[in-house]
Amino acid sequence: MFTGTDIMEEYEMDTWLFNNTSDNSQEHERFLKFKEVFLPCMYLVVFVFGLVGNSLVLIIYIFYQKLRSLTDVLLVNLPVADLVFVCTLPFWAYAGTYEWVFGTVMCKTLRGMYTVNFYVSMLTLTCITVDRFIVVVQATKAFNQQAKWMTWGKVTCLLIWVVSLLVSLPQIIYGTVEHFDKLVCQYHNEAISTVVLATQMTLGFFLPLFTMIVCYSGIIKTLLHARSFQKHKSLKIIFLVVTVFLLTQTPFNITKLIQSTSWEYYTMTSFHYAILVTEAIAYLRACLNPVLYTFVGLKFRKNFWKLVKDLGCLPYLGASSQWKSSEDSSKTCSASHNAETTVMFQL
Repeated sequence: MFTGTDIMEEYEMDTWLFNNTSDNSQEHERFLKFKEVFLPCMYLVVFVFGLVGNSLVLIIYIFYQKLRSLTDVLLVNLPVADLVFVCTLPFWAYAGTYEWVFGTVMCKTLRGMYTVNFYVSMLTLTCITVDRFIVVVQATKAFNQQAKWMTWGKVTCLLIWVVSLLVSLPQIIYGTVEHFDKLVCQYHNEAISTVVLATQMTLGFFLPLFTMIVCYSGIIKTLLHARSFQKHKSLKIIFLVVTVFLLTQTPFNITKLIQSTSWEYYTMTSFHYAILVTEAIAYLRACLNPVLYTFVGLKFRKNFWKLVKDLGCLPYLGASSQWKSSEDSSKTCSASHNAETTVMFQL
């Protein structure tokens, strides 16, 4: 879980530490120098890879791949959220290195974009997990009610955006530019800060984690009894999805929980390092989502290579027979629905 609030809290922590720990001023200066280098570099990496990966996903789904299932609808919603999310990072990177120079309106707007799309992304990941549980564990039911699931998918995506906007309203409404030792776009409201933190932890970490544990447990149980030749590959991918989520999201959520328990951690420069590094790790989610949730799909990979060919990145010689063979293989695979539905990532 991470929001624009966390970046702005770093400013307040830096100011408080600078004014109250004169004995550790050299250590704090080292931290500030580290942050001025580390923060822009990490944000640049996430921005570039997140922008390229999520843009490719959208291009392929818009021009090459029809939305035929609930999975497809959700997999379009995810890169939209991640794409808007990463586009706010250059602004926060600049503000973290220097100060906020974009004005109050941009402060509220970017905080809103940042926070809304974070919630949309995490709630969409939760829905994708539930969808894959239905596709694998209740394959026949999911196939027979495919049209109904498509309608529900569109309604679900709309609800995700509405809920995300509602829970982000406090940070949008109370977002303002203030001057400490420099201009800061911040959110601060003691009366509702506890509710905001609880909401962030629930929707941004515990709900997706609980859903993954329950749904993937059922999926694994089903795949273990299946005879699909791709069973072991699916199990490995499930393990990879859960592992990546835990490794990227758990450290920062733990530091946030520790920070919320006692003010004394604001005096520890080492704790500043922990928040900064774990937050940067959490941001990697926006880069990894395209790989974990789309590029591993057979149909998506086929359309990706079509896009590469259309862009002129592959020699045309011999390509026609390869695409024909690929399409024939795809048709053969789609003819066997039972085998397909037992493989979670056969998208």
